Amino acid sequence: MQNPISDFSKETHDYVAGLLEQRYEHAVELQLADIEVQLNPLEEKLTLCPALFWAERNANFVVYKVGENAFRTQFFYSPDEQFGTGIDEFDDLEKCVNTVLQVQADQERITILRSTTATEFS
Repeated sequence: MQNPISDFSKETHDYVAGLLEQRYEHAVELQLADIEVQLNPLEEKLTLCPALFWAERNANFVVYKVGENAFRTQFFYSPDEQFGTGIDEFDDLEKCVNTVLQVQADQERITILRSTTATEFS
């Protein structure tokens, strides 16, 4: 069965790799992947979607296409600690990538503050 959602092009892959290099100030290994996603929450059907995956700063990130110029994203530390951005779907890949990076950075700061506060009061 042919996937109705086209793969990420090499140009798109390189573009995202460039965004990540800007953010982290070093090259990040960006992997192509396919993931099964429940596109419609009212249906049990899973759809194979092309994805970009990377790991950085103890977090794993995935950006996946759910249509032409339609992207979703999330990051996770473990299967039990998964986070979204609060935005269901993006129509701009750069905004999608930058938003997940910002949300993860915010989550990292919150974790550090909680850890520091807990240490101060123990």
